[in-house]
Amino acid sequence: MSIISSIWRIREIRPALSFSRGELPRFVRRSPIAMRFYALLHFVDWERFPERVSQAHWKAEATPYRAFVAAYLVKLEEQLGSMAQLRRFLCEHPELVWLLGFTTKRRFNADKVLPTARHFTRLLRKMPAECGQFLLDETVRCLSAKLPADFATAVSLDTKHILAWVKENNPKAYVQERFDKTKQPKGDSDCKLGCKRRRNQSPQNATPHRNPRPASTVKAGIGEFYWGYASGVVATKVPGWGEFVLAEFTQTFDASDVSYFESLMADVERRLGKKPRFGAFDAAFDAFYIYEYFARNTDWRAGFAAIPMTGRSTHREFDADGHPLCAAGLSMHPAFTFVSRATRVEHERTHYVCPLKGQTCPIQHPRSAKGGCTHRIPTSIGARLRHQIDRETSLYKEIYRQRTATERINAQAVALGIERPHLRNQQAIANQNTLIYVLINLRALRRLGRSSTLNGQFQSGLM
Repeated sequence: MSIISSIWRIREIRPALSFSRGELPRFVRRSPIAMRFYALLHFVDWERFPERVSQAHWKAEATPYRAFVAAYLVKLEEQLGSMAQLRRFLCEHPELVWLLGFTTKRRFNADKVLPTARHFTRLLRKMPAECGQFLLDETVRCLSAKLPADFATAVSLDTKHILAWVKENNPKAYVQERFDKTKQPKGDSDCKLGCKRRRNQSPQNATPHRNPRPASTVKAGIGEFYWGYASGVVATKVPGWGEFVLAEFTQTFDASDVSYFESLMADVERRLGKKPRFGAFDAAFDAFYIYEYFARNTDWRAGFAAIPMTGRSTHREFDADGHPLCAAGLSMHPAFTFVSRATRVEHERTHYVCPLKGQTCPIQHPRSAKGGCTHRIPTSIGARLRHQIDRETSLYKEIYRQRTATERINAQAVALGIERPHLRNQQAIANQNTLIYVLINLRALRRLGRSSTLNGQFQSGLM
């Protein structure tokens, strides 16, 4: 038998996690630890798991990726601090080694069958992202089958900061220039410098009493800066049953919050087979194209993004043709249209001018003496809905409360160690982040599976 055919033969072996409970060997069924993880992991269709590509230069049959991924989920579930602890845990439970797929033999030495701790770390770094995303696909598919038809009608999106494992993030370590983004930390060649939170106003609004300086010279924009990454997550909430993860994406910490939107919502649509009607976001996502994504028609109640007004936004009225009204209630005239490249998304904008053309303004607006009011706005319907959405209605407030879904998901992720991973590579951190959210969904599936009265007991909070 050739090397290539031998590798493909291993790939065709049915994974033990896809066995029914009765098909498992007796020594596995008698292990409480093995059966506990079987109850957690068997929801996934492991037979369709994307495996590694066969290579002719391999001298031995390689352990499939699915065994490593399942082992990483065991590490997260047991909150083991290192790969060495994971390997020791697996050696102490050989039934789990067989169940995860590290061997197909019934009699084996777990210490000889298992890879080294270093190899576990290497595979987490080298493993393609499709492996973790497949598991997230599977968990969302299972959730959609178990939950009511209006599942994920409303979604929320938020990001979670992740601190890199470098001395620049350690306040007790001496670093000459801690926050110089041109000096990459030696401990992690992929992480980037970013701001967790920032205040645009100076904490000192007046001249200080000691060492007096003019208030105008006090530097504003004080913030918290870290080297690291951020994970964007889309979640949905089912009243009475909890929160569930729909999509996840990890970038370096210097990426803006709105940069997560397009890729995450594309994954959500692919997994659900539909576009969510409502979205809940914080003020960092106040962009016209996010409002446009959820807009079904000119009636904003049919679908909208619940985003609070930022300081640069004001409520504005529009006429039947979509032209903005000035402060006097008159329709402004479009003067010209141009393409704006000043923002992340290239878009078309229209410059509107005062319709009076030198006539007396009925409200004596201060700008009437300077040629009248002007206004520039994107031509997208999302730009109009951004101003027209009534943020005082009960529907808006109900949708905006869905933001707690991502906050609760992130709280669970923090408990699983997402905030301070002991890893020094972006791919490894991204893979681990995906598996953390997969584990959150698997726990939810196990919780749903324990309920014998699931059907007919859901009460949707929407419509």
